[in-house]
Amino acid sequence: MSSPVLTKMHVKGYELVNVQGSQWTVCTATNRLGAFSTKEEASAYAFALPPHRSTASRKVTARSWIGN
Repeated sequence: MSSPVLTKMHVKGYELVNVQGSQWTVCTATNRLGAFSTKEEASAYAFALPPHRSTASRKVTARSWIGN
């Protein structure tokens, strides 16, 4: 049997990625923000960041088109 090659988690809009049991990386779709030796360190870092929302996933509503 083989072990999983890729482990991925989502925290507050950030991805925590681990490849073949090496370091954990905190990233967005376009940026790598940090690398950590444990999942707990990577999770703590991601939880300390402000929530991340990609611009492509934002919903457009009628109210957003009306000027204030």
